[in-house]
Amino acid sequence: MTAQHPGNPIFDLRNLAFRETPSHNDPEKVRTIVEATGFFSDEELEISVELVRERLLLGIDSGYYFLFAEDNKGKLVGYTCYGPVTGTQSSFDLYWIVVDNDYQGYGIGKLLDGKTAGLVREMGGTRLYAETSSKKQYDPTRAFYRKTGYHEAAFLEDFYAPGDGKVIFVKRIA
Repeated sequence: MTAQHPGNPIFDLRNLAFRETPSHNDPEKVRTIVEATGFFSDEELEISVELVRERLLLGIDSGYYFLFAEDNKGKLVGYTCYGPVTGTQSSFDLYWIVVDNDYQGYGIGKLLDGKTAGLVREMGGTRLYAETSSKKQYDPTRAFYRKTGYHEAAFLEDFYAPGDGKVIFVKRIA
């Protein structure tokens, strides 16, 4: 499956390799692609890196699971971080889904989301929750969630800051 992206050469999604186990250099790879999006605060950036480090330190006991997508040269082009919601029987949070700026528009986010939902299903999950800001800059993020089968389950006004609400999406996967 090949995709043409404006300004970039044709990229073949079949050249992607997926892996679930983080490696020692993933914290910096994650930092690089998360920072490059320009969407996240310094604090959020540090959280994205810390989750990878915690998984490396504690393994699955951390409660954080990952799916990494790499091109045929080993470059991280996208990833998800997800995990079970403590105190629930089958609910999972999608903590992060990020695609490298140079690889956006090829369908990698949709592919990562679908593969992550499959992994959650294999773990007994029935719902996947994702949250994002209500700020205008996150319009494409909210559109992505809607397009990939999530529906808006809740809106918490002024959650992050005055005028910046939290939008919670849910996707039924079982």
